[in-house]
Amino acid sequence: MEEWSIQQIARLAGTTSRTLRHYADIGLLAPSRVGGNGYRYYDRVGLVRLQRILLLRDLGLSLPQIAGVLNRDVNAHDALTHHLSWLRQEQDRLTRRIAAVGATIDGMEGGEKPMAHDMFDGFDHTQYRDEVIERWGQGAYAEGDRWWRGMSSAEQRDWQQRVADLGRDWVAAAQSGIAPDAPEATALAERHVRWLTGIPGTPTGTPAETKAYVIGLGEMYVADERFGANYGGTAGAEFVRDALRAYADANL
Repeated sequence: MEEWSIQQIARLAGTTSRTLRHYADIGLLAPSRVGGNGYRYYDRVGLVRLQRILLLRDLGLSLPQIAGVLNRDVNAHDALTHHLSWLRQEQDRLTRRIAAVGATIDGMEGGEKPMAHDMFDGFDHTQYRDEVIERWGQGAYAEGDRWWRGMSSAEQRDWQQRVADLGRDWVAAAQSGIAPDAPEATALAERHVRWLTGIPGTPTGTPAETKAYVIGLGEMYVADERFGANYGGTAGAEFVRDALRAYADANL
């Protein structure tokens, strides 16, 4: 059986032996064995578990929350597959943003004027245009589009960051194992609804319209894998849908 010492694992994972010992002390990551000399060793199962711990930490989960996720009866392969889907989407978005900013810098250094249509690749708000028009009409899309184009570039970046933060927090909540109607999920749903209703053109004229809109969006997140990828895959999208419905039923 292939094993790695605690020092090797710490170096490979970019962490410290002290951190790994702490994880063992709180029952988060036990070594596969402890040698007669007291050295700790980890096998491949331990490596996979550590990878999941580090991924969940990147999502902002606390160590007790991570323990709750890992202790649930969830297949590690499925959990990592969902997480990989979300990471690939983030990678694509960041790669496009890096290329756009790099092209702007190159143009400025070469004395060229930046091309407006290239500067905001990776900041695209129009990727779901057809779905918006089909569900809520051309007028709703046009009004939202005018609102977006009326923003400064800084305001657009701030808005996109707000969306990214919300998606990250949804993924963390879904993986933490809390119920869709838990207080933490309710707070996220409230943030989500505030975000949605802050966009001009959304069909939220009355509480009944807002409720139907929120519930309909939740269903769309599950039905369309492109939306679901924002929340870590199907399981994450289902959690968001259920949390939004619970919030809508109780508050809208």
